[in-house]
Amino acid sequence: MSWGTDLWDQFDNLSLHTNRGIDVLDKYANFLRDRVAIETEYAGKLRRLVKNYQPKKKEEEDNEFTSRQAFRNLLKEVGDLAGQREVVSETLQLQIIQGVTLLSKTLREDRKKCLNDGTVLQQTLSAQLSSLERAKRNYDKAYRDSEKAVENHKKADMDFNLSRAEVERYKNIMTSKIQQSDDAKNEYANQLQKTNNLQQQHYGTLLPAVFNRLQELDEKRTRGIREFIIGAADVESSVAPIIARCMEGIVKAGESINEQEDSLKVIERYQSGFQPPADIPFEDLSKMDSSIATQSNYSSVTYNHLTIKGTISGPKFKKPRGGILNSIFGSNKEDYSDLPPNQQRKKLQAKIAELQHKVDQETNTRDGLMKMKIVYEANSSLGNPMTVEGQLNESEHELEKLKNDLKKYQGYLDKANQLQVANNSPQSNRNQLQNGHRTSRHSNGSASADDHNDGDDQPDDAGSLSSSASPESGLGTSHTSLPGSGQGSANENAMGEETCYETEVELLQPLGTCRALYPFEATSEGSIPMNEGEELQVIENDQGDGWTRVRRANNSNGWDEGFVPTSYIECTLFA
Repeated sequence: MSWGTDLWDQFDNLSLHTNRGIDVLDKYANFLRDRVAIETEYAGKLRRLVKNYQPKKKEEEDNEFTSRQAFRNLLKEVGDLAGQREVVSETLQLQIIQGVTLLSKTLREDRKKCLNDGTVLQQTLSAQLSSLERAKRNYDKAYRDSEKAVENHKKADMDFNLSRAEVERYKNIMTSKIQQSDDAKNEYANQLQKTNNLQQQHYGTLLPAVFNRLQELDEKRTRGIREFIIGAADVESSVAPIIARCMEGIVKAGESINEQEDSLKVIERYQSGFQPPADIPFEDLSKMDSSIATQSNYSSVTYNHLTIKGTISGPKFKKPRGGILNSIFGSNKEDYSDLPPNQQRKKLQAKIAELQHKVDQETNTRDGLMKMKIVYEANSSLGNPMTVEGQLNESEHELEKLKNDLKKYQGYLDKANQLQVANNSPQSNRNQLQNGHRTSRHSNGSASADDHNDGDDQPDDAGSLSSSASPESGLGTSHTSLPGSGQGSANENAMGEETCYETEVELLQPLGTCRALYPFEATSEGSIPMNEGEELQVIENDQGDGWTRVRRANNSNGWDEGFVPTSYIECTLFA
């Protein structure tokens, strides 16, 4: 199978076919360039996607949750996927596209040379055919002239009227024409032989060689396309195992999510360590006289409302310092005593671990300096031991400071643990239940008794048990308060304590009034909400911390007190 043999007369078609074949190669190269552009764009968009969803600094504290860790691992695997797409893009560009471009350039140059050679051969054969045609025409004309001359000589020779000289002239003409005819015949025969030889060589050797070169060129192009397509697939296949591992990593990240573990971590992070509030004791007002009952009713309602709302807790009222902008368990104290117990212990444990790590590091530094000093003292050529002395003193001083800090925070932790044990003891819970009307929780969760009482006048157990018959239970009065129930002493004791209530919640004199410029929702313990345009009483000026203490009347004939942002109100103080 050879183009030179089978397609000896298809020069133009072969020229067109080889040109179209190289155009297909160029089209494949353009396809690869577009593919590389898509791969590059895809990889870039994946990287931007990963960057945009990377956890922010404020979210780093949530990295302990398995769902957040899984998402972070997912982003890492997607970043690796982007890297593999970049590898595909770069390899296609360097190996495949450059190879296709070089092959296309080489094929076009070789094709052009083959076609030029074929054109020259065609021109040479055409020129020889033209020479043969001219020789044939010359021979035909000379032959006819010679035949005419022979006929003219015969006529003259038979004409007796012509002279001998005239007959001889016709004879000479005939002889000349015959000679010219013979020469033209020989030339025609010579040109014919040359043409046949050239034509045989042209179609048998020269042109087939050109066509065979074109065939080799086209087969090289076809073979190149095959190799490049397979090579491009190999490039894709080479990254497939890595992409598969990325997919496995994503699946592993998803399987690592543990909802129960995350729930426990939420408890660990936000558990305050406080005990739930004790039941509010029932106060039987039917055993009191009207005047005391009125005062007791007022003070009790005021106390219950304010205590349950969490807006006031007696004289030791705690401001929500920075409650709006701080994090849930932010702290401004060295021993973290303003945090809930669990959070305080966690902060202290983290601080102790940090200090212990620093102590270990500084101890290693000191030991290294001491060894260096010993070496310098043994061999002064290595260095001056006095240069290490200053560094050693600084290290000793820093180490002593760190140890003192470590001891101090360990003391804070021991104290916090002891306080938590005391708060969780059954006796402590019982005392809280019995004195629930005389104690209140500050915003940091600690219970404080009123400074006006010494704690002698505690109600008996029956008084606390009567809380099961509270007004919310639907019973008008508790059975323990009926005549003959033996609760007279408890009622008398309660009447005596009501006087203390009135003292505990004695209202502060207002310093002026204020109007809410903006609505405010109380999100911190110790603050109260307000609506835009609402009028309130100012009972404590801003002490420089951005909060003002205000008061408003409520629907229970009592008062709500708490703190609001100073920037949210417009104050008018009394002269």
